[in-house]
Amino acid sequence: MQVYYLRIKINIALLLMMDNVSVIKVFYLSGLSETMNYRSVLFSLTLLCYCVILLVNITLIVTIILDKNLHEPMYILLCAFCMNGLYGSIGFFPKFLWDLLSPVHVISYSGCFLQVQVLYSFAGSDLSILAVMAYDRYVAICRPLQYHTIMSKKNIIKLVCFSWFTPFCLMVINICLTSRLKLCSRYIARLFCVNWIIVTLACFPAETMVNSIFAYITIIVYVSHGVFIVWSYVKLIRTCVNSVEKRAKFMQTCVPHLLSLITLLLTLFFDFMNLRFGSKYLPQHLKNFAEIEFLVIPPVMNPLIYGFKLTKIRKRFLNVFTFKTS
Repeated sequence: MQVYYLRIKINIALLLMMDNVSVIKVFYLSGLSETMNYRSVLFSLTLLCYCVILLVNITLIVTIILDKNLHEPMYILLCAFCMNGLYGSIGFFPKFLWDLLSPVHVISYSGCFLQVQVLYSFAGSDLSILAVMAYDRYVAICRPLQYHTIMSKKNIIKLVCFSWFTPFCLMVINICLTSRLKLCSRYIARLFCVNWIIVTLACFPAETMVNSIFAYITIIVYVSHGVFIVWSYVKLIRTCVNSVEKRAKFMQTCVPHLLSLITLLLTLFFDFMNLRFGSKYLPQHLKNFAEIEFLVIPPVMNPLIYGFKLTKIRKRFLNVFTFKTS
């Protein structure tokens, strides 16, 4: 009899819980809770950072579009790379700047999923574009006679579309799987929405099995991107070892790519480690910095790295500067 009444109480509690779930229309972001005293300083620095991201990326995009000498596969991919940086920054900075001016940090249910879609499809697209760039450099150095046939404008457009739409579709599926879950909490201990954290808010953990399986499939897809990039550079290094001319081309065009790749992987690695193993004893400001690295450092550094290292772009900037000062 006691067991029977206990089951009844559990069922009533679950029904009440489901009633509470149905009224969740907003999420509360608690990442800024311990930084209220530095709000004005953070706002100024964030606004400055966002302006720099817009300036360097738009400058490089406009330069490549306007200069017909830069309408080559490598520069078209670089233009797509910078466009993706702008796309990712739009998903974070306007909302974050608004939160710094607001006493309560909330985001709507649909807005939260939209932010997840933008931020993580941005990160996936960055890695996909870097994989295409690695292939472009492999063909240019290892198979130069076939370069213009393989890397035609038509094929470049297909590869860029693949780099944008594959991460977009993967995140859409992840979000659809998450949106079916019944959530028992509306508090996200981050500066922005994260799909994995939303999944952990599910009332019934058994329902998240499909989410976990598809999350691992997504990880495998991007690990395969990394394997492909490693394979490309093994081939490149073998080809360039015995040729001074090819070594010079490698240093000029492949080093910026490697720097961008290392920057992205390190920032994503720190975010992943903080997400999975972040200690509750770690200061909040360090957690916040680890969270936003992949949204700040790559969009700022990538245009600067390529702008200074690639000769054609550097000469274009110098010509414009010389013309303005003369």
